[in-house]
Amino acid sequence: MRRPTALGSAALGLVASVALAGCPSAETLGDRANPEMPSWYSRPSGAMRVVVHRPLTAITRQTGEEYERGRAEVDPRSNRVFVGSSDRGIYGLRASDGSSIWRFETLGIVQSEPLYDPELDVVYAGSHDGALYALRASNGTLVFRFSSGAEVARRPVVVGETLFFANAADHLFAIDRRTGKTRWQIHRTSALGMEVAGHAGCTADAKLGIVFMAFSDGHLGAYSMADGTEKWPTLDLTADLEQGTEAPRYLDVDTTPVLADHPTNGRIVFAAAYAGGVVAVEAASGNRVWYNEKVTGATDLMLYRDAPHEPEGGGPMVPEYRVLVASSATSGLWGLDPVTGRALWRNQVPEGGITSPTQASGALMVGTTRYGLFLLSPRNGKIIDGIDLGGGFAQTPSAFGNRAYVMTNAGTFLGLALSPPRKG
Repeated sequence: MRRPTALGSAALGLVASVALAGCPSAETLGDRANPEMPSWYSRPSGAMRVVVHRPLTAITRQTGEEYERGRAEVDPRSNRVFVGSSDRGIYGLRASDGSSIWRFETLGIVQSEPLYDPELDVVYAGSHDGALYALRASNGTLVFRFSSGAEVARRPVVVGETLFFANAADHLFAIDRRTGKTRWQIHRTSALGMEVAGHAGCTADAKLGIVFMAFSDGHLGAYSMADGTEKWPTLDLTADLEQGTEAPRYLDVDTTPVLADHPTNGRIVFAAAYAGGVVAVEAASGNRVWYNEKVTGATDLMLYRDAPHEPEGGGPMVPEYRVLVASSATSGLWGLDPVTGRALWRNQVPEGGITSPTQASGALMVGTTRYGLFLLSPRNGKIIDGIDLGGGFAQTPSAFGNRAYVMTNAGTFLGLALSPPRKG
């Protein structure tokens, strides 16, 4: 393998600023931003350093998928990473060097977000074959296979002895996490007409005993974790748009709901309809707290939290900082005040799309399908650092401590050491 040469800071700044600030002619930039011989590999002064680099996806087994989606799951205690691939495999890898521990073959491409259960030492991962697999994390042997009837891409949730997960056909399942036996399931009729590719996952609040789920018809639901009964009437997040003169083209809510605490409204849940903006509602009642209709095209949400800390060089403690980050290929990467919904910052993204953001070592990490992987400041959305292999990233990065893991669209698995500057 030939290693690319170092990329100077000036050249990196040019690529990064054009890629995430938006540009009038993405086509003409392509040759410069994605050279045939990548020049990003190691930058001693950079905030992102590659420490693991190995081809993972078996090219001869790919099924025509142009992207590697999903997300890796990290088990830091045992130095393992679990990730799916378009070659129909679920992999267990050593986090230190990316070497293979095991591989499990499914019946479809795997573009999911696995979940590691440390108590049982089991990995749960979905496949486009419509099944959720439970595998022994130590050797990849099958514990159970649950057939859901449609692709499973989002991360499951475990609360007690119950595993909750969703599929692309608007089903929400609650199953026994040890045996895969069904406890209950919810289904809404899928939206008629055009839909955006992908689907939402579920989120559970153990204290309230509620699991939240978003659907392709634009609704957000809340269900009892015990038996699946409805806790409050489903909310139509596109109702305001449907009253207009022209019906919205896409009704989907593809964002997995996100939970947070509100200073006056208690526990709240965030969700976003593709055409209808971002909304915050009270988790216990479904009453609206705020609504930002400007954030259109959102496909992922995440809540960034920075704990109180001492600033660099000393001084008074910096208070907690929180920002709700929304990813949209059409309107950009947004930083919203989780209390009011007000836009704190916005960064336009390059043509082709952007992944869900990940909190990584005090920064935000996002991938773009055409211009590489970037670290951003969570306080203003500005670029800290970036790398580019030439093929782009559709997989959401995973991070633990100062390490991050992600796979490129070409099927190369990367491990990165992170050292972004942290200021007050």
